[in-house]
Amino acid sequence: MLNTSTKKPVVKAFFDKITFTLSYLVKDPDSNSCAIIDPVLDFEYASGSLSYEGVNKIISYIEENDLSLEWIIETHVHADHLSSAAYVKEKLGGKSAIARQVQDVQEVFGGIFDENSSFLRDGSQFDHLFEDGERYMIGGLEAYVMHTPGHTPACMTHVIGDCVFVGDTVFMPDSGTSRADFPGADASILYHSIQKIFTLPDETRVFVCHDYQPNGRELEFETTIKEQKSRNTFINSDVTLEEFVAKREARDATLAVPRLILPSLQVNMRAGSLPIANTQGKIFLKLPVNAFK
Repeated sequence: MLNTSTKKPVVKAFFDKITFTLSYLVKDPDSNSCAIIDPVLDFEYASGSLSYEGVNKIISYIEENDLSLEWIIETHVHADHLSSAAYVKEKLGGKSAIARQVQDVQEVFGGIFDENSSFLRDGSQFDHLFEDGERYMIGGLEAYVMHTPGHTPACMTHVIGDCVFVGDTVFMPDSGTSRADFPGADASILYHSIQKIFTLPDETRVFVCHDYQPNGRELEFETTIKEQKSRNTFINSDVTLEEFVAKREARDATLAVPRLILPSLQVNMRAGSLPIANTQGKIFLKLPVNAFK
């Protein structure tokens, strides 16, 4: 499915330096309607403390510009940062949304974290579950989703006007693609998902979820489909499935487990909410032993 909209959304990026994550505010150019994609919650691992400095910048921008938040979108269940979707919803409203396949992710990690029956595995923590190919609106701005698994089962790419928000599926051309070694991930599936993204028009603006600034370069987060197909170091137009899988799996074998994976998954599979407090009002995150080796 190709995007036929000629609208150019207004896109503002917010960069979290600690986790190298880009959050995006996407605005309909003809109204005050907007969406937030992948908002970050600040978390200090050593002390277990939460803070809201980063996401408050997004909230302040929305309030100062008198915008109306319609969607809080997660491109997938992130393993490297905590989502602030629940906090944003509390402050501004809007509908939290993710791919329907979050149910599969909840089933896997509900087991890993030994969650009891109070943790539902049906995605009901989110206000909306996207289906592959589904269309939606941000004000008068048309958008649709493409299910693009491989990094995780619940990865969803969002095509909004002349832009595409790819989550972790691909990075900037000099950084390649996401890893494919988490539970439910698969390098060959990731390859085919990226081929779907590559069917978009060459001039489509591509916004990535992370930029690790290789070799000390300045922050970059916007590219095009044409640049990805010609310059991506892992998966340009000349790379075969077999070549990609071999290179991706070799690279993944060298990667460390993300520093915030354990707290991130527990919060993010709950749509950015914390686990239920105990009878004393205290909240706990679990530390499963040898869950990720």
